[in-house]
Amino acid sequence: MRARPTRLAGALLGAALALSGTPRAAEGFYADLFMDGGVSLTSRTTLPAAAHLGLSMEYLATDDQGIQDKVIVADIHDDNGVLLYPDGEPRFRCVYLNGGAATAHGTSLGAEGRQRFRDHFANGGSYTGSCAGAFIATLGWNTTPVAEYLHLWPGMSHTTGLLDAHTGHFIPPGSPLLAYSDFGGDLHIANVRHNGGCYVIENDPTYWVPGSEVLLTYDYLEKEMHGNPSCWAYQESLTAGRLVVIGSHPEGVTSGERLDLMAAILQYALDGGGLPTIKGSLSNGVAREMDDNGAPGHERIGDKQYHHFTMSIPPNTGRLTVTLSGDDTYDLDLYLRQGDFALRNEPGVISAANGTSSQETITVDHPVPGTWLAGVKCHTTVGTAPEDWGTSYTGQVGVLNGVSYTITAEWEPEATPAGLMLR
Repeated sequence: MRARPTRLAGALLGAALALSGTPRAAEGFYADLFMDGGVSLTSRTTLPAAAHLGLSMEYLATDDQGIQDKVIVADIHDDNGVLLYPDGEPRFRCVYLNGGAATAHGTSLGAEGRQRFRDHFANGGSYTGSCAGAFIATLGWNTTPVAEYLHLWPGMSHTTGLLDAHTGHFIPPGSPLLAYSDFGGDLHIANVRHNGGCYVIENDPTYWVPGSEVLLTYDYLEKEMHGNPSCWAYQESLTAGRLVVIGSHPEGVTSGERLDLMAAILQYALDGGGLPTIKGSLSNGVAREMDDNGAPGHERIGDKQYHHFTMSIPPNTGRLTVTLSGDDTYDLDLYLRQGDFALRNEPGVISAANGTSSQETITVDHPVPGTWLAGVKCHTTVGTAPEDWGTSYTGQVGVLNGVSYTITAEWEPEATPAGLMLR
């Protein structure tokens, strides 16, 4: 099964933006961060800033093409790879890509592997990367397009030509990174490792992308990189993720301002997750089968994932009843909320809370007219086993290809009092 991203369109997009002006919450993902240290990249197994922030993380640390293909593209239990849910939505809140050789890694991913990253980003998952992880996010380097790059930022990067060195970074006043640390109050971060990384040219009419944000600029007088953006961010739309990349290497540092820098990069990326997708609008009395029958918006649900549905409740409705029916091998929960996404433990959310059953019903008497949302969450997830290259999955691995269910909403008008004549 190939991932089939479901995008908001027309009225559904307008409804989603009206419902919530906040980014996608941490609730509804398998984990916070996936670190790619695959073929031709540094095979890092720890990320100090992620540990510092208390993020949940999995990683790929291998030069084995077969292992990488199974993790990123597909294996016998998972048709979409670990980055994506069965509907193409992001399974991790953010991806971080290590330094190394960008073109070689992009080549090793193949067309399907590169598309996994693109779907993750387009559907609301954020992206960060250092050095090669910044290069590969662009269209190419200098004036040369590179087909094997990910093309998440539709502009060109430029080579610094600086190898095995350290450089400073200026912090522009108003940089979003300052929301996470004052970095000593001097608008400068010193002594960051650099090994061939990239820079970009702000407002270059050919290669700069309007709407991008300059987060840092280089402090290295001896090279053309000086004063040019070293760290930048980009978000194409409110439904896409946020890209935050840097040409240098703060990722291995365990203390001080450089640790704070990597932590701020991760936080800004995570805070820029796209708005949730709405699967569709439930019609009165019509069962919606979520069974992966090929129709967009009818895909199965993945582990720890939410599916969201809207309902338009008319005035003078006496009762709203929403019913969820799924396979009791898995634990699915149903939530309702008036006017916003129905996420567990959010204010105003109504929960069926029927233990581990996937047969749930919520009834609301005299519901407020207008837009209501139903949220279905799959609590079932995989077990994990450590490997020298990362994590393998055990237990209920069938959830990786999704769980089928049916959701039905019914609403009925207020009863007419006996003897009342309607005119």
